[in-house]
Parts: sequence; structure tokens; C-alpha cells
Amino acid sequence: MMKKMSIPTSKASLVLFLCQIISALDVPLDLSQPPTITQQSPKDYIVDPRENIVIQCEAKGKPPPSFSWTRNGTHFDIDKDAQVTMKPNSGTLVVNIMNGGKAEAYEGVYQCTARNERGAAISNNIVIRPSRSPLWTKEKLEPNHVREGDSLVLHCRPPVGLPPPIIFWMDNAFQRLPQSERVSQGLNGDLYFSNVQPEDTREDYICYARFNHTQTIQQKQPISVKVFSMDSLNDTIAANLSDTDIYGAKPVTERQPVLLTPTGSTSTKVELRGNVLLLECIAAGLPTPVIRWIKEGGELPANRTFFENFKKTLKIIDVSEADSGNYKCIARNTLGSVHHVISVTVKAAPYWITAPRNLVLSPGEDGTLICRANGNPKPSISWLANGVPIAIAPEDPSRKVDGDTIIFSQVQERSSAVYQCNASNEYGYLLANAFVNVLAEPPRILTPANKLYQVIADSPALLDCAYFGSPKPEIEWFKGVKGSILRGNEYVFHDNGTLEIPVAQKNSAGTYTCVARNELGKIQNEVQLEIKDPTMIIKQPEYKVIQRYGQVSFECIIKHDSTLLPTVTWLKDNDELPDDERFLVGKDNLTIMNVTDKDDGTYTCIVNTTLDSVSASAVLTVVARPNPPFDLELTGQLERSIDLSWIPGDENNSPIINFVIEYEDALHEPGVWHYQTEVPGTQTTAQLKLSPYVNYSFRVIAVNRIGRSQPSEPSEQYLTKSASPDENPANVQGIGSEPDNLVITWEPLKGFQSNGPGLQYKVSWRQKDVDDEWTSVIVANVSKYIVSGTPTFVPYEVKVQALNDLGYAPEPSEVIGHSGEDLPMVAPGNVQVHVINSTLAKVHWDPVPLKTVRGHLQGYKVYYWKVQSLSRRSRRHIEKKILTFRGNKTFGMLPGLEPYSSYKLNVRVVNGKGEGPASPDKVFNTPEGVPSSPSFLKITNPTLDSLTLEWGSPTHPNGVLTSYTLKFQPINNTHELGPLVEIKIPANESSLILKNLNYSTRYKFYFNAQTSVGSGSQITEEAVTIMDEAGILRPAVGAGKGYSEILFATSPVMHTVRPTFYKVQPLYPRIRNVTTAAAETYANISWEYEGPDHANFYVEYGVAGSKEDWKKEIVNGSRSFFVLKGLTPGTAYKVRVGAEGLSGFRSSEDVFETGPAMASRQVDIATQGWFIGLMCAVALLILILLIVCFIRRNKGGKYPVKEKEDAHADPEIQPMKEDDGTFGEYSDAEDHKPLKKGSRTPSDRTVKKEDSDDSLVDYGEGVNGQFNEDGSFIGQYSGKKEKEPAEGNESSEAPSPVNAMNSFV
Repeated sequence: MMKKMSIPTSKASLVLFLCQIISALDVPLDLSQPPTITQQSPKDYIVDPRENIVIQCEAKGKPPPSFSWTRNGTHFDIDKDAQVTMKPNSGTLVVNIMNGGKAEAYEGVYQCTARNERGAAISNNIVIRPSRSPLWTKEKLEPNHVREGDSLVLHCRPPVGLPPPIIFWMDNAFQRLPQSERVSQGLNGDLYFSNVQPEDTREDYICYARFNHTQTIQQKQPISVKVFSMDSLNDTIAANLSDTDIYGAKPVTERQPVLLTPTGSTSTKVELRGNVLLLECIAAGLPTPVIRWIKEGGELPANRTFFENFKKTLKIIDVSEADSGNYKCIARNTLGSVHHVISVTVKAAPYWITAPRNLVLSPGEDGTLICRANGNPKPSISWLANGVPIAIAPEDPSRKVDGDTIIFSQVQERSSAVYQCNASNEYGYLLANAFVNVLAEPPRILTPANKLYQVIADSPALLDCAYFGSPKPEIEWFKGVKGSILRGNEYVFHDNGTLEIPVAQKNSAGTYTCVARNELGKIQNEVQLEIKDPTMIIKQPEYKVIQRYGQVSFECIIKHDSTLLPTVTWLKDNDELPDDERFLVGKDNLTIMNVTDKDDGTYTCIVNTTLDSVSASAVLTVVARPNPPFDLELTGQLERSIDLSWIPGDENNSPIINFVIEYEDALHEPGVWHYQTEVPGTQTTAQLKLSPYVNYSFRVIAVNRIGRSQPSEPSEQYLTKSASPDENPANVQGIGSEPDNLVITWEPLKGFQSNGPGLQYKVSWRQKDVDDEWTSVIVANVSKYIVSGTPTFVPYEVKVQALNDLGYAPEPSEVIGHSGEDLPMVAPGNVQVHVINSTLAKVHWDPVPLKTVRGHLQGYKVYYWKVQSLSRRSRRHIEKKILTFRGNKTFGMLPGLEPYSSYKLNVRVVNGKGEGPASPDKVFNTPEGVPSSPSFLKITNPTLDSLTLEWGSPTHPNGVLTSYTLKFQPINNTHELGPLVEIKIPANESSLILKNLNYSTRYKFYFNAQTSVGSGSQITEEAVTIMDEAGILRPAVGAGKGYSEILFATSPVMHTVRPTFYKVQPLYPRIRNVTTAAAETYANISWEYEGPDHANFYVEYGVAGSKEDWKKEIVNGSRSFFVLKGLTPGTAYKVRVGAEGLSGFRSSEDVFETGPAMASRQVDIATQGWFIGLMCAVALLILILLIVCFIRRNKGGKYPVKEKEDAHADPEIQPMKEDDGTFGEYSDAEDHKPLKKGSRTPSDRTVKKEDSDDSLVDYGEGVNGQFNEDGSFIGQYSGKKEKEPAEGNESSEAPSPVNAMNSFV
């Protein structure tokens, strides 16, 4: 029975490609062959810590391969671990976590080896890391008070998880917060407001972090936002604003754009080839800025560029080196623009150019394995044989390695092996297995016999002849039973045996025979080819225009091969049809019932068979807006009415609902159209009411359910007669500008409201409850009149009446106003001050009598200033500060005071005119606070075992200094911290000599001052003691242990046990802090290195100021110190340090000077016998001590340590054992902080700031702060605090101890 094979035209090239790749490499499994890895876990494998860990490793081979594993580079004996099992006939490992195992215990780098008698294949390095979903850091969130129109950023700051969480913002009802061009979420998860509006006020802005791996969601505490509108401040807020804020406040002012992120004018970004490049620009401004992106010197890549987040994010997929360059984002609104340039560099992890492929050879044949890869930087190529570096693998005389190629000559059966090619650079690695299998096999054809192929006429036909044999067989094709061999341009013969007929015709059908032969035999196979008629659409759907609620039908009649079964599918706008019963799909048509506006679009009929596919499309348009009316005519002209008629335009299949009539007043507002009235769509005439003294023109707009038409052409003009005014001015007010006047203002009537020429106003006023008669005056068409000679601040009744040449308007209504204010006459009395703490005081006063205010009481102002510091008794420039308290308050808070200082204050009453006289100055003093950090800390005079420290007293002692505290600890070359020592120093000291220190050791110092209140913030510094040339003790770092240990002697004042150090990986390769300690003829050079392990250093030096070439000395090993010998005494030298293999990777230059030549005896002590004997005895004693220490160390075991947040974390937070002072085990279920790649800079050396750091912005009113009506500060008052380092309440996870390997070997 023939097997049927159909080849769709569109997939022919893909089938051919797969045939070429697979058929040429597969060896039948019944033949001997080396192992081939068929399935393995990903390189970076993040697992759920709650589920069993399955590490996949599957392979095939003959005989079936056996499997073994390594973990972190050493053999992993699964038989010794009850939690680990290997699946039968497989290399896949299953770690039983659900039965008591802990995922963290199985973190590491795993590698699988599949081995049989013909070779060994290895997997990638599989890095196992459990996922982490830490809790959110506990924090107190203060409400955000923002003025309308200002920008705002709500920070999310999610906990660091593995993998990183997905961030989104929702409210308390778990509804996503709406986002727009004005409000959007950034790539970092923060919520950005380009400008805030009153509708942004809410108390439930909540940031959520979703950790997909563990299927958990963490919620941040809700954030409150209150937007203050200058037009509608509530009473509570208004009571706290100063007079400057009230009378100087303007409506929301427009602002030109300012970038919220990124900051500055330029930035850089590095992305890897093949990744998605995301660039972001978010701007503040009013109106909301619009973002535009360009690439300088080029175009954004077509088909790979997308804009997201309302064009604030530029997304380029599948980036390549060609996408490197400068990308500029431009934020623009009506007031201006701002731009930012992001310099993008595209690097590349290794990628294959030619991956090695399995090689099957017969004995005596030649062949090659080629391994070519590219990347940026260019990757290095290394070979392995059966998992062993080829340099140390068993020799094979038939094998020769030439860079990225292995050449095989005259192979024998023993030449069978699996070769691994590793291409690696700093961004990753590629590993490929390729075997060499030496076989002697006659040909065999793997394609099933009598296979049937079906293709569409005039399409390519691909007939498969998958084969195997060794040596490689030759393939020939024949057509028919007795046909001749196929040749000619109408056929294409592929290396994998496939016969391609580029254009198959009806006469191409028939039987084809494939023959395979080599020196060991011959075999043939027949396949059948059938040619089918193409599928066609003989009646295609047509363009349709349909009214709403109508019915429309599209036809799709097809013709197809009788042996093929077609299926018809309808699409709308290239998507599935709506799930709506109105859409009826028939055998050859689509019918839509009750058509609506949303049914507009493109409808496509797609016909599919097993061999081909055809389609046809048509557009459906549902009605349109009506055409404008025309032929407008005015009739029946009267003084207060007129008739208008028109002819409707085409309604475009949608009935006109109504007509809107508008008018223009060419006399007063030419070019401005106003709404007049509207009439039903069935009506074509209207009687219009008119106003006097207006030059009318009319136009008509037709409206249907789709929208409004364009306006008609204007009618002819019609001027109505004049009349007296019908109405009076609005918004009449009486407010005095001076103590002896009354300013009466009003909104003038608009032009058409005047009803005639000669518009004027009659202004009338009288003093309330005093005058019986009105005083009146007639003024021109203005909006203000000033009455002079009035008493100060008394009420008046005011009214304004309109009139023109034809008469007066109706009698106007009266309003109450006041004449002008004058300055208050009396100062507040009984002023009292209560000092609350060193930075806050409360002031009380008695209110002044209201009759002495002489105006509207605005509030009280408190002036206060610092007179002098009580600690220094030195006066300074007096800077007065002002706080305003709204309304009739009698107390207020004074924040931001300086500790231990003398202050003065006075109080004044404020009305609309200004301030009254000041109360007598009141003196008060603030108590002591904690001091600022010492002004400097210098470390000088380094010797073998001592350092000299000098310091300056705090700039702001904030009291009487009681003492200083010095803490210090050693740091080795790999940034590990030793034990901590603390010393108390009297306050009158300014220097200290530390003795009994270790030679050639770097120390970290922490220094702060104290008053009776407490300790101030600290200052840090580092220094190195001079090296002892007699013996240099190198640190011994345990390979792969994740920490280092150093043995060194300590003085009695320090801990006398062996310390444990905490290792921190550097952020990026660099050499810094080059220091020199020079003697007469030699110099000790030391430096700090941050970067990859196993760097080879060199030291370059020369005479300072000389143009001679640098002299170069190679440093033995990767140590970070070197002794330059043979120097000239009394000479200045320049020196720098570099790393081999890294072009341009050097430190900055340092300059030192050797000591002058010293007179010495002419006896060389090194040649004296007694000296040699003494040195031998000392060496023997040191050796014995080292042996004893080594034995004690092995008995002591290992000390688990908690990884620190930073290599130079605050010494206060290092856990210590109480009994011996060593670093103990640290465990916290909620706080596992990752080690940060760091520098010498401390992560956080601050202490709690006292109240003296508070500012007026936190307490004052308006722009200065907010108080309640009772004078208390809105919100809880407390001194600002900076984040304490490593408090233990943050919830983050420790990183994996194993990093993904960039290089395989």
C-alpha cells in the first residue's frame, strides 16, 4: 500500500531545509555510533523551590550510553544522596524536594556526560537556581500633596526576585489604574505623571509585583495623592496658605517639557545581539508633551521598530551590531521642547557561523570538523575530545587540530569519538557535540517504499530519498520502470538525495526510482508523484456600502481538484469573525444581519486544501455623514424674528436626525459663529428670534447617527434695529485699593447685548446703614470706577445699570462691598515660646482686637532668626525666616531650628493691606543635639606596624563634644573584612598613632563624634601599612568555596583568633588605589583590583618627567603587590599597574620618591654566619607554628557566614560571636541580602539625623508647609531619617553562589 505525502507550495523550502539538515546526519540506530545528546535542561535553569527539581539529560547511541554527572566541576555521586535519583535508561536527574529536600542545597553548576564504547558527549553547564519571591520592604509612606499641573513620580521599588517580577499598578478594587500620554508606568515600575489633575486625587495607588515562577503576588502599601487646585481650595487648606499664596496664586501655568527619565542630556546603553532593545523617555510639562524618536545619522529599522507606552518607549526587536548608534528622544509641547541622546552599543554573545556536524567516514577516508562562531568581542575557540581538552586527550595519529578545524586523514575504527567545540566570550558560550563515526556499511534507503507525493500544478515538487551508507553512496534518479537517468536543467539534485522538480506539470506525474550505490553494494526505491489542479475563487466578494441595521452578503464561489477536500474560512480585518449570531456563514457566502457601525472593515474569504491556499477580500462601508445643506434663504424679516429655509444635502443612507442653526454677528464679532437653535431632520424651515443692533448671517449643519455634516455656505446678512439694553452687567464688586477709596468693577456687556449704539453705565453707591441717598455717575463703556474720599474699611451698597442712546436697562440688583484697607495698628501681645526639642519650638500669642486690624484679617506672621551658636559664641550674618499662620490663630510651630543655639522672634498681624507693627523680640535657646561628622580624617606616616590618624572637629558640633569613637578592621586584596576594633578618644584630642598593626595590610577606619545627646554621623577612610620585604604572606583563597580565609598576626588590642572575611565581587574590571611605600633603593607597590579572577598583572615604571620608555615588570601570579628593586636613591619615579590581555586596561599614574642614600657599614650582614643561623632558626619556628595552625584549623570546621549587603558595610551590623569575637552564623527568614559587587565606598555610613536637618518646607504653610487650623502640623512630626544599613527588615534574597560560566573549559 502506498503511503501518501502532500507538500504545500508555501512549505516546500522549509521541508527541503529540514531534509538537508536531518537526513545527512542521522545514522540508523541499529548501527554502532557514539552518543548524541538529544535533550537537556536550559543553561540557566530557575526552579520552583516547592517542587521536585528535574534536570534533563537524554542521549542516543549504539550501544546505549551510560550517564554520569558533575556538580561544580567535581563528580556528583548520586548514590550517596538519598534525595537524588536517575531515571531508568536515561540521564535525567530527579531531586526530591517535596519529601524533605531543600532546593537551596542543590544550587550549582551541573553537567551531564553520556558515554559508550565509541565516545562521550557532554551537555551544557546547567546552572540550577531556585526562584525567589521576597516580601516587600516595610516602609512608612507619607501622603503626596501636589499642586495641579505639577509633575509627580510614584516609586514602586519592588523587592529583588529571581526571576525579576512583573510590575503593575491597581487600586483597592483590584482594577488596573488607567494610563495615558499623561500618566504611564516606566520600565522600572514607577508611575509617572507628566502633570497632575484634580481627578488624580486618590488614596489607593498600589504597586503589585507578580512573581510568575512561584505564582505569587506581592503588594506595596497604598500611596495617597492629594492634588490641590488653585481655583477650588477647601477651607482647611485655604486657612494654611499665606497672603502671598492667595493673592499671588495664578491659574495652572503652562510649562515647557522637562525629562523625568532619563536625566541629563545623554546616557549610554549596552544590549546583546538578538535581544529586545528598550529605550525610554518620560517628560513632565503642561500641556502634556508628545514624544518623538529618531536615530542620528540613520533611519529606525523597518519592521523591527515598535512604539509602546504612548510612544514613550522605543522597542527594537532582534537587534544587531548595525543597530548601534545614537538614538534621540524629543519631548515637545506648545511651549518648547527638550531632548535626550542615548548612545546604544550592541555587543554579541557567541553565535554560530558554522557549527560542527556529525561526520560518518569509512576506514581510510579523510574528513574535517569545522567550528566557526562570531560575537562581539570575537569568541575564542577550544576543542575537547570525549569531554577532555584535546591537548591532554589520548593521541590519534589521524587527527590534526588547526584552529577552528580538525582534519582527519586515513581514519580507522579506533578514530571514532565525540568532539566538543566551545566558543566563548565575556557574554556567554556555545557548546556543540559532533561525533566522528568510522563505519563500513553498504547503502540503505531510509525513505519508505512507494511513498506518494501530491503537489499542485506549476508548483515545485520535492521527492525524498533519504539514504545512509559508508562510504557515502552516490544517488541517481530514474523515471518510469525502464526510464533513463534523469539529467538536465528541469531537475535539481540535492546532496541529501532529494529530487526537486522546480515547476511540476501534469506530465510530471508518474513513478520515480532512486538508486543508491557505493563500493559495498547497491539499493533502489520507488516513489509516486501526483499532480493536482490548483484551487481558484471564480466569484470573489465585492465592495459593499450598507446602511446601519441593514443586511449584507459576500459571495465566495470556488473551483478545486475533485480529489481534494476544501475548507472555507472567513476573516474580518485579518482576525476571526466576531462571536455573533448576526454573522451567517453559508457554503459559498457570508451574510451579516442588522449591520452596525462596528461591522465596517475588510472581509476575507480563505480557501484551504491539504496542498494549497487562496484568498480574496472586500471592504464593507456602513453609511457616512450627511452632505451639508445648501440654498439658504431669509424671509419674513421683523424687528425680533426672521424665517430661514434651506435644501438638505445627501443623507448618505443614514437619515438626518436634526439641523443645527448657527449665527455670526458681523458688527461685533465677525468670524465667530454661535449656536442659535436646532430643528428636526424632517423640517427645512425655522423661525428665528433676533436681538436688536446685530448684523446677522446664518448657516445650517445636518446631523445623523454617524455625525455632523460640514456647515452650509452662509446666508445673506440682516441688520436688526436698535433698542434699549435688556440686561445689566454681571459680577459687580466693590473693593478698595487704598484706605480712602472704593473701586467698583463689573463685566461689560458683549457687543450684541448692547442693543444699540452709545453703550454706557450708571454707577451708584451709598454707605451701608449710614446714607439714605444714592450717589450716581454715568461712565463710558468701561469696567471700573473709583470712588475717592471714603472712610477706611466700611461697607458700601453698590449697583451698575446699563444704558444706550435709546434708554436704560431694567433696575439692577445691589451688592455689598468695602472701602480700602489700612495697615493694622496694634502688635500681638503676650508672646511666649515653648521649646519642644533641639529643632522644634511652639510659639503662642494673644490675638489683637478686630477693630485695630482695619481690614480683612489674613492671619499672623512669625519672624525668627538665629542670633548665635551656644557652643562657639560666634555671631554670623542674620537671616530672618518667616512663617505665616492663616486666620485668627494664636499659636504655631517653628521647625528647622539648629541645636544648641540662641534665637529671637516677633509676631505681626496681617490683613489685605499688609503687616502691622512687630511685637517685642522674644529670646529662646535650643538644647543640644548630635554633632555632624568630623570635618576631615587624614591617615599619614604609614610604617610596618603603625599609622597616624589626624582629624578635624565637626563643622556643626550642635553641643559640647564629649568624645570621639574610632572603629577599624583589616581588608584583604579580595575585599574581605576582618575583625572590628573600637576605641574611645577624648574630645580634646586631634590625632592618634595606632601601633601593633599588621604589615602590608589595608585597614578601613570609621570615625565619629559624640555629645551628651548621642553619636553623630561617621566619616570613613582607608590606609595601608608598609610591606615587610623579609617575608610576604600571600592570601590563600579556597577555590570554589565562595569565601576566603587569611592568616595574620594581630596585636593584643585586636582579636587573637583567625578571622573570617566576607567576599564581595567587584562590579567591573578596574585597577585603582595604587599606593607606594618607598625606601632607599626599593619601593613596595600595592593596588586594588576589581574584575574577573586569574588576571595577570604587570608594573610599569620610569623616572618622572623623563621621555624614556616605561620599564615593565611581570607580577608573579595574581597577587596585588610587587617590590621594585634596584632604584636610584633620592629619585622621583612614576608608576602604573596593568593587566595582561586587556588592551588599555591600566591604572592611573602614581609618583613616588626614593629615600636619600644613607651611610652604612661596609660589612654585608647577609654573609655573616651568625645571621644565617639565626634566620634558619626563625624559619624553622615559623614552619612549626604554621603546621600547628593548620591542624587546629582542620579540627575547627567551617564557619557559616551570612553574606553581607556590601563589602564595606557598617561594622555595627556584622554579627559576632560573644565568646571568641569571630563572625558567627547569621540566619534571618525574612532578610537574605545579596552581596553587591562593590567598591571601597561604603554603602551607607549615616546615622539618624537630628531635628536640625528639618527644613521649613516640611512645616511651613503654602510652599513652606501645612498646619491645621489649631496650629499643629499636618501629619506626624519627626526628624528625617536616612535608611539604616542592613536593619534586617528588608526582604530580598541572597544570590546564587554559582554564576553562569562564560567559558566552558
